[in-house]
Amino acid sequence: MSGSERHAIERRLARIEGHIHAVHTMAHEGRSYPDLVHQIAAIRASLDAVVQAIVDDLVHHGLRAAGSKAELAPVIEELGEVVASAL
Repeated sequence: MSGSERHAIERRLARIEGHIHAVHTMAHEGRSYPDLVHQIAAIRASLDAVVQAIVDDLVHHGLRAAGSKAELAPVIEELGEVVASAL
C-alpha cells in the first residue's frame, strides 16, 4: 500500500472512530433505538467501504507487482485470506 493510500485509509478510520464516539454519546444521552441503529448501520457501511478500499489496493498492487504465475500465487492466497476474514 502506498503512503497516500495508507493515509486515505487512516483518515477514513479516524472519521469512523469519531462517528463511533458520537453514537456512544447518543446512547449515553438516551437517544432512541432507531436513531442509534441508523447511525450504527452508517458506521458498518463506512467500515465495509474501508475493507473494499484495502482489497482494491491489494488487488491493484499485487497484480502489478506479480511478474509471473509463480509470483501471483502468494498474492491470490493473501487476497483470499483478506476477503475470507472480512466475511
